[in-house]
Amino acid sequence: MSITKTHAGLLDGTEVSLYTLDNGAGLSAEIFDFGGIIRSLKIAGRDVVLGRSSLNDYLDNDGYLGAAIGRHANRIKNSCFCLNAKQYTVGTNDGGNSLHGGKIGFDKRVWRAEIKEEKEPSLVLYLESPDGDEGFPGNLSLRMTYTLTSENSLKIRYEAVCDRDTVFNPTNHSYFNLDGHSSGSIYGHTLQINADFYTPNTDECIPNGEILSVSDTPFDFTAPKKLASDIDSDDIQLNMFGGYDHNFVICGRGFRKAAVLTSSDEKLSMEVYTDMPGMQVYSANCLKPGSYKDGSTYGKHAAVCLETQFFPNSMGYSHFIPAILKKKEHFNSVTEYKFIQN
Repeated sequence: MSITKTHAGLLDGTEVSLYTLDNGAGLSAEIFDFGGIIRSLKIAGRDVVLGRSSLNDYLDNDGYLGAAIGRHANRIKNSCFCLNAKQYTVGTNDGGNSLHGGKIGFDKRVWRAEIKEEKEPSLVLYLESPDGDEGFPGNLSLRMTYTLTSENSLKIRYEAVCDRDTVFNPTNHSYFNLDGHSSGSIYGHTLQINADFYTPNTDECIPNGEILSVSDTPFDFTAPKKLASDIDSDDIQLNMFGGYDHNFVICGRGFRKAAVLTSSDEKLSMEVYTDMPGMQVYSANCLKPGSYKDGSTYGKHAAVCLETQFFPNSMGYSHFIPAILKKKEHFNSVTEYKFIQN
């Protein structure tokens, strides 16, 4: 078990570091304090997350590879929401909408880091988001802890408190390919999701307010299914986005299993656990050519993101659980990615 820190570069005079965590049981991770970005995640001789080469490459991190997302994951329609009878306008960066926290979200900030070398290695990242940051109300104090457990899990704990009522919906945007980050498409991967319902999108990739059964649709992953099975099917929801980019309604409440992803050779599986109500499944439909680690060339459907979350644009629909953090209320949420060698 160990954590090491190396100099990654300078941003406006601020030092940025890369931290390497190793649980001593076969799982290791590289994490920047810039954007809380997970650069690599290695298990069973494979690096299972897509990434870029250097800090400079992450300054234009199209696709949010590995990044911590906030204040609000996913999209807010028309970049505005109503809270306590007041309308707020937030950063617009996706057509007329706000995506993943706006123009300068948490993925573009340098976080304060603290190393905790206890029974399990942890990297604790701290961020202060001031009142009015990207238009969001309240001074928000956030602590995010990455832990590599002795059971070969990557556990992410989000803790926050704000001095005013605000909107808060954090997630992580890692792209998973359990065959190895440079191994090509994820068509041979098997995915099972603990969800009987999903939320279809408008053509702007924002839930339209409906909550539909997955039964007899390409969105039915209640039993393990190859991602290739339906990803190119003639379904308007898939055709609009070139694959999956949809929120699934995770069954049950509390901390529970949300999904299981298995590699093409069936030698490695990843179980996803969360206490959040939803999970965005994004099949990397829009990865652009760029500078990626190990000289890799990624393409469409080269990975899948499993982003735990409140439903996108939840403030827009009264029947969605709203992503509201009340004044001085303590937010505490955990997402865990557990790796199993078969």
